[in-house]
Amino acid sequence: MHIAQGLLRAININRMIKAGCRFKMLVADWHAWANNKLSGDLEKIQTVGRYFIETWKACGMDLSNVDFVWANDLVVSRDYWKKVMNIARLSTVKRMMRCGQIMGRNESETLSVAQILYPCMQCADIFELKADICQLGMDQRKVNVLARELAPQLGYEKPLVVSHHMLMGLGKPATDVKDAVERAIDLKMSKSRPDSAIFMTDSEADIKRKMQNAYCPEKQISENPVLEYAKYIVFACLDRLEIKRPEKFGGSMQFEGYEELERAYAAGDLHPLDLKNAVASAINELLKPVREHFENNADAKGLFEKVKGFRVTR
Repeated sequence: MHIAQGLLRAININRMIKAGCRFKMLVADWHAWANNKLSGDLEKIQTVGRYFIETWKACGMDLSNVDFVWANDLVVSRDYWKKVMNIARLSTVKRMMRCGQIMGRNESETLSVAQILYPCMQCADIFELKADICQLGMDQRKVNVLARELAPQLGYEKPLVVSHHMLMGLGKPATDVKDAVERAIDLKMSKSRPDSAIFMTDSEADIKRKMQNAYCPEKQISENPVLEYAKYIVFACLDRLEIKRPEKFGGSMQFEGYEELERAYAAGDLHPLDLKNAVASAINELLKPVREHFENNADAKGLFEKVKGFRVTR
């Protein structure tokens, strides 16, 4: 699990809870199965689901206001599959293939029938869970729009959609896509590029190494992953970011908000290496409880060892 799935997910859910929501978190084991994750091994997928829950527990998600619902429990209901069938009846194959991008696949010829069914299931999940608000990433906006469009025909209220920002990978952007949303999807952090992602159980040395190699052009604000992590992770959890540097390089600095940091970086008052070191240190501080949980809790440690042995297929 990388920090976009772990820390950022916890941050967004805690914000929704603070605003007065109770959160239903779908552990989408059947959906991962449909998408052939872990070579379609459902038992392994469910083990990873338990590992995800254990990670969220360790990183500060307010679990007193979160209900974890497994897709495996939803699919036993005939009413659930009736919803899936009605959504499929009211949708075209072309529309489902467009929604299929939520699985990270743009090439329609490679989609299996199960993967085309996947968006029908995710749309049905919204109605089955009786969700008033859909809180998902921008990459899943198309299926949320589908749910809003079909809701009146199926006899449901249109759900509100609150989409969150997708954290960039650490590497240099390598996409020529112009559309802002599609470009953000192309740039997002991915498990399939491990050196461009920070994982929830990465060691302090791993985080420092990855951050040292991160794309971070001097004075550049846009599409700068190190600044992104400061904005969406560090300042969302901590009240300041401290830059430690020798007096001969300007001395130490302290920023109490992202805007202040951005101005200093754009002006050239802060060197990329100093920014990288500070962000790496802050993320290490946030991930320390997670590492300790998986080191010291016997059940969590056993679960983590199992998951480490699985080969990620996508």
